[in-house]
Amino acid sequence: MNAPNLPLRVLIVDDEAPARRRLRDVLADCADQLPADIAGEADSGLDALDQVQQQPVDVVLLDIRMPGMDGLECAAHLNRMAIPPAIIFSTAYDAYACQAFDLNAVDYLLKPVRADRLVRALSRAHRLNATALEHLREAHPKARTHLSINEKGHIVLIPVADILYLKAELKYVTVRTPMREFLIEESLSRLESEFGDAFLRIHRNCLVASMRIREIGKLPGEDEGHFLRLDGLNECLPVSRRQYSALREKIKSI
Repeated sequence: MNAPNLPLRVLIVDDEAPARRRLRDVLADCADQLPADIAGEADSGLDALDQVQQQPVDVVLLDIRMPGMDGLECAAHLNRMAIPPAIIFSTAYDAYACQAFDLNAVDYLLKPVRADRLVRALSRAHRLNATALEHLREAHPKARTHLSINEKGHIVLIPVADILYLKAELKYVTVRTPMREFLIEESLSRLESEFGDAFLRIHRNCLVASMRIREIGKLPGEDEGHFLRLDGLNECLPVSRRQYSALREKIKSI
């Protein structure tokens, strides 16, 4: 957060221009009670991430329902920053659907946003913890568009559409794209559950992008050995005997 008595630096994130204008107006109405500088506006989660990394802010007013990367995913990526901003979600969900936010002590604003509610939220804005975000994702499940890592103080996004395979190695998962490898600290089984049939298990420690499968076959001179090749990758990936038959059936249906 900013130093005491200094205006809060606020980023407004919403894919709808009228909603962003509404928040600007309400912030202006609140200026006497809680001074705030609008550091910028973003119309998508990707734009918000880019802006926050270029110009740090104290608070992000973050819409939840946005095309592509939604607010919950954006918040999870922002939380990987060395000094993440405070997050206040804005949402059109009804009160019943907001129970997940209340249970996890995460502040949110119901649209249309009222001035008194905004002042209260900004005055107690705080950074989110990873556990609270995880619970929110479980309550409002949607597969991420990107994975992310913090690399030399910068958030690097990995588009899920670019991933060739995910391979578990000790406590990390190797994420392979056509360009390079990344290491993330996530569970392979959780990734499999989140992304469904977009990734298929070929071995107990490996998932591959189903739409990238180029060839599957038997290794020469091996009774039970099978392999798989992916578009954009020269190496052969081993396919376990247990997964081979199920994998062939799934490929036929793709």
